[in-house]
Amino acid sequence: LTINTLGKRSVRRPRPLLDPVPAVRHLKRQPITTSFPSGHAASAAAFATGVALESPAWGAVVAPVAFSVAVSRVYTGVHFPSDVLAGAALGTGAAFAVRALVPTRAQTGPPPRPRAQAPALPGGAGLVVVANRASGSADRIRVLRHELPEAELVECEPDEVKTELAKAAARARALGVCGGDGTVNAAAGIALRHGLPLAVLPGGTLNHFAHDLSVEDGRDLGRAVREGEAVRVDVGRFTSGDREGVFLNTLSLGVYPELVRERERWSHRIGAWPAEVLAVLRVLRTDRHPLRVELRGETHPLWLLFVGNCLYHRLALTPGRRTDLADGQLDVRVVHGGRHPALRLLSAALAGPLTLPHSRLRSSGRYPHPAHAEARVSRLRLTGVAAGTPLAYDGEVTDVAGEMTVEKLPEALTVYRPLP
Repeated sequence: LTINTLGKRSVRRPRPLLDPVPAVRHLKRQPITTSFPSGHAASAAAFATGVALESPAWGAVVAPVAFSVAVSRVYTGVHFPSDVLAGAALGTGAAFAVRALVPTRAQTGPPPRPRAQAPALPGGAGLVVVANRASGSADRIRVLRHELPEAELVECEPDEVKTELAKAAARARALGVCGGDGTVNAAAGIALRHGLPLAVLPGGTLNHFAHDLSVEDGRDLGRAVREGEAVRVDVGRFTSGDREGVFLNTLSLGVYPELVRERERWSHRIGAWPAEVLAVLRVLRTDRHPLRVELRGETHPLWLLFVGNCLYHRLALTPGRRTDLADGQLDVRVVHGGRHPALRLLSAALAGPLTLPHSRLRSSGRYPHPAHAEARVSRLRLTGVAAGTPLAYDGEVTDVAGEMTVEKLPEALTVYRPLP
């Protein structure tokens, strides 16, 4: 797009004369734009370079095709050689520019520290993996069976996951889990209680924790288990009265838990995506604040309180993710109460990448931004939480009331992770 607009309109080089080119090589439809640079060569080079950056082997397959596209522009007489060379150079540069704007997980994976001692299990002997059948991860399980043929695999229904995890922990040297973030959360709690290393095979829809670990599939996990490659990661913990739990990803109060409940109420009737839209419309159509909390002695109406286990970064166009799973911090963000909740939430979402890392929630009630604020803390205490307030953590929802404490358990959990 840039080449065909800015490039061609800036240079305005006329096309080559067709007289020296044999008629058999002429295109049936001649281009009407200017000549410099070649858009076809740029597109081919950008695509081939992008493929090669992700997979050198596939890049080698695609490169001759891209080269043929570029040469054909000279062969048919519609471009000068310099048009093609300039277009290919610009296309290659575009591929690298996009890679910089949208980093791959290989570029932004968590640092391989702090390394942990975990048993190396050649063949997987001693590893018991509990898989949630509802996650639809049969292909991933087959790969793991091939990578770790001696591992014990237990497949069960969602309501049996916690029971099977507890049974597995009693006989395992390492506890494995395959499922979504809620299933992984249950496994993490049991692994903590039994002092076992955890092996996570992504099997859900989003798989935030596994992907932040740079575990993409059974091959990655199999290598880490065979070699005993592992790291220690932080765990978040919340307590409220007799309710307590841990979270590996996020915890939230306010609009989001209500959205989750509303979505679950309708998803089995109308499907997941229609239920998501309906939940948003029903929850955000009112100006009633879903949450009021006391923070440092002052009552604050909030639309959303988000707590991340470690700092969530937003990298250019990519959604938020973590590059360090043992930074000792809670990533706290709030969207303040007020009219027009949808606009406030949208403002906070758009401004998220621009929010300064050192900004703080202020005790005076005046915030660094009228719609949202953020802080980095190791412990958070809230009081005055209304009875029955829903709390979402790693995709699960429970109720809290009264006083609530959220804190870090630094480097509390050992997880298998392939190291560079």
